[in-house]
Formats: sequence, structure tokens, C-alpha cells
Amino acid sequence: MPSIRQLSLGDLEIELRETRRVLERVTTEKLDWKHHDKSRSFGNLAQHIAELPTFALTILNQDEIDFARPHPRSVAIATREKLLATFDENAAKLTSALDAADDERLQAHFKMRRGESVFYDAPRFRRCAEWGSTT
Repeated sequence: MPSIRQLSLGDLEIELRETRRVLERVTTEKLDWKHHDKSRSFGNLAQHIAELPTFALTILNQDEIDFARPHPRSVAIATREKLLATFDENAAKLTSALDAADDERLQAHFKMRRGESVFYDAPRFRRCAEWGSTT
């Protein structure tokens, strides 16, 4: 019988490969570019994508995340090479953690909250699968 990881997260490798392919097209010279003065820079957006696998790791490794608590900010990535290295490292950690997770862990609930207000409570595998559709 296939595992939950195989059934619900089978496309993750494809998502990671395609995400890297997009990040490969980012150029260092354009990292500071902004569509509008109030917009995030191209580099900031690319860095956000490169760091998304760490959110899936949080889902696997913690029972909940509280967005009312302060979270550390990342240091800005200044080169395409560093951007790709960051993504590769994060993707490898996520893949390794998923390979180590058993069905019981993937079925356990994960909560997202802001203080006392819980706005997401579902099995981990669902949120991890949804993560793939956000890249």
C-alpha cells in the first residue's frame, strides 16, 4: 500500500525541480528591480521563493506556528548563486525530512494561529501538499 507521502506529496519533487528552474533565470543584476516604489524587490521575492521549503519544514517539525510571535528576518541574498544555493539546501532538508516522516506524523494535525485565533488546523500532509501549489 502506498504511503501518505507517496499519495499526497508525489508531485513535490516536480514542484521543487520546476521552482529551481525558475530561480535559475534570476539574474544578480536585476535583484534590486521593483515594479513600483511600494513593491518588494525582485530579489526579495526570489528569496521568498527560495526559502519556502523552510515553511514546510516548520509544518513537519512543529505542532503549530503563531504568527503573533516575532520571527527572525533573513539576511538579504545578494547573488543568483547564493539564491540557488539557499534553495538547494532548503529543498534537500525538506526532502530528507519528508523521507523520514512516517504516516502517523504526516496525519497529525498542524495549526496556524495568530495569538488565540486558530485559522488553520489540518493534517500536516494537507498543508505540505498545499505548499507545493504556492510555488
